[in-house]
Amino acid sequence: MRLALIVPMLWVLVTLVFFLMRVIGDPITAAQGGRLTPAQIAERKAEAGLDRPILTQYLEYLGNILRGDFGTTLTDNRDVTDILIVNGAATLELSFWALLVAFAVGIPLGRIAARYRDRWPDVLLRLFAIVAYAAPVFFVGLLLKLATAPFGWPTSGRASTATELTLAKVEPQTNIMIIDALLWGEPTYVWDVLQHAVLPALALGLLTGGVFLRLVRVNLLQTLRADYVTAARARGVSERQVERKHAFRNALVPVVTVMGMQIAMLLAGAVLTETTFEWKGIGYELAQYLIRRDFLAVQGIVTAIAFVVCIASFLIDAIVALVDPRVRF
Repeated sequence: MRLALIVPMLWVLVTLVFFLMRVIGDPITAAQGGRLTPAQIAERKAEAGLDRPILTQYLEYLGNILRGDFGTTLTDNRDVTDILIVNGAATLELSFWALLVAFAVGIPLGRIAARYRDRWPDVLLRLFAIVAYAAPVFFVGLLLKLATAPFGWPTSGRASTATELTLAKVEPQTNIMIIDALLWGEPTYVWDVLQHAVLPALALGLLTGGVFLRLVRVNLLQTLRADYVTAARARGVSERQVERKHAFRNALVPVVTVMGMQIAMLLAGAVLTETTFEWKGIGYELAQYLIRRDFLAVQGIVTAIAFVVCIASFLIDAIVALVDPRVRF
């Protein structure tokens, strides 16, 4: 049932993005207005097919998407599909590091908060979770840059210039910097890539880590009050064993469920995080094309992100159904 809903959901998203991008006017005028003469703009519109009826453009756009063609940018004539492959790999890498931070922060601290319920460690951790979730990503990023810059820690880019130039020669090129560094086989480059990933991963990962912390705490407290946990205590099982073997695993099911929504949050936060740290992923490119008013590029990138979020949410739901037999589609 959920799989059948993906197609109409994607169709609605694509349709909304297409027509919203044209509410402001045609993309050529938006991007080039004031720099080209009216005759040149009309010529560009004819070349891009934007002088045809809107319904014809819409149907052609749907057909192109079905073939995996998300269009071409107006300002630098790049294939949006190439942007998604090259810069999407950077966003994928950043999301991976951010999820590692989120799990490393949220899950153990959530367990500690549940263990010391209503005592001072619980109060402090709940306060930390609220601040981590509520603080703007770019603000956290700027604070991290200010705090670490005096110590010479890298505060921008995915790697130093020398490392990027070297890793550009790696074959096969994955565009995921840490994998390319491992393929090159030089520990110095691996360390350089890891150093550059720390601050962006912290800025973006703490946002999701705050959510995980609260989820683990609440669900662990509920699970500890379940009948089967009470029965385990009655059999003489230690409290540590009860928590680890009986309560903790079941408390993680809601965390896996929420991961689908957190993927959308990570991608949204990536726009600000990548811009703050000059991490050249999809979010960074999206911000640059918005500044240039290149709405054909924005249209293609936003549509692709919608595809990723829908498919990832479905996969997470499928994993939850496998983990928890009570969940059925």
